[in-house]
Amino acid sequence: CAISDGGAAAAPPPRVPALVLKSLDRMPAVGFGFWKVPKEATAATVVSAIRAGYRHLDCAADYANEAEVGAGIRRAVSEGLVTREELFVTSKLWNTYHAAEHVEPACRRSLADLGLDYVDLYLVHFPLAQRYVPFDVRYPPEWLYDPDAAVPQVELAHVPFQQTWEAMELLVGGGLARNIGLCNFGSAQLRDVLAYATIPPAVLQVELHPYNQQARLLRMCAEHGIAVTGFSPLGAASYYELDMAKADESLLRHPEVVAVAAAHDRTPAQVLLRWGVQRGCAVIPKTASEARMVENLALFDFVLSDDELAQLAALEQGRRFNDPGAFCQGMGALGTFAPIYD
Repeated sequence: CAISDGGAAAAPPPRVPALVLKSLDRMPAVGFGFWKVPKEATAATVVSAIRAGYRHLDCAADYANEAEVGAGIRRAVSEGLVTREELFVTSKLWNTYHAAEHVEPACRRSLADLGLDYVDLYLVHFPLAQRYVPFDVRYPPEWLYDPDAAVPQVELAHVPFQQTWEAMELLVGGGLARNIGLCNFGSAQLRDVLAYATIPPAVLQVELHPYNQQARLLRMCAEHGIAVTGFSPLGAASYYELDMAKADESLLRHPEVVAVAAAHDRTPAQVLLRWGVQRGCAVIPKTASEARMVENLALFDFVLSDDELAQLAALEQGRRFNDPGAFCQGMGALGTFAPIYD
């Protein structure tokens, strides 16, 4: 992928660069993530984010707030803040819909909830197929197959991923998704997809922060022209309440990050986000604060030096906060071992 200086049209300052995808569509390098945004606050958050200058909205069926995101988009458009064409909207295929016959209905359900005719990017959320749950039984189905069962569990399904990807490709031909891609895939899985893909992945979205830098995976994506989006760019912050991170794992309070921030008269969050975009990736932070929404876009009038990048590179731990191989074992009475990373 390439980065060009010029974000989506009509965005207020600061001007956000874009990653140019294989299709030549432009994905703003800073997006707004909607994971864990409360449903009752989502529509207003969308409007505030768009007013602040965000044009890249990162959504998913599993976030259980796509209908509210859609309401916020409609309100922003009706207020003249933005047009649909100026937005880059991402959604994601949940694990229970990997079978070929379920991919298009799942995409159409997200489109209906979002109130859109197409998404700019549709991603496979995890390289993990789960047992199908019909929409009329529960939507979104989340991880447990039947939460009310005597012994609730995560139930996996045997679906070859080539079947899933071929169905994803049909979404592009059908005009439902302008671009398709992957989330949480590693290099071996990505290489396999590239071997049979007629439409190769446009974007790979993975967890990226100085504790989990994934340099080899980023190199592979660059060599294949695949844009990369980093989720959880601030590290542990989203995971404390889920008991998936400890307080002493905060990157925002790490002395090296704090020192770099002080040197630039910036916040630690801005340094972490700048680190992500300076590596050539998109980042998708979120915040409930309108002031921080603006702050998190103000990344393009300072540059981290080589020495500062080396300081941050030295923080690498291979620490993933979002790992189903860990958290699925805590779900249900028995738990399920569902690793996707070795």
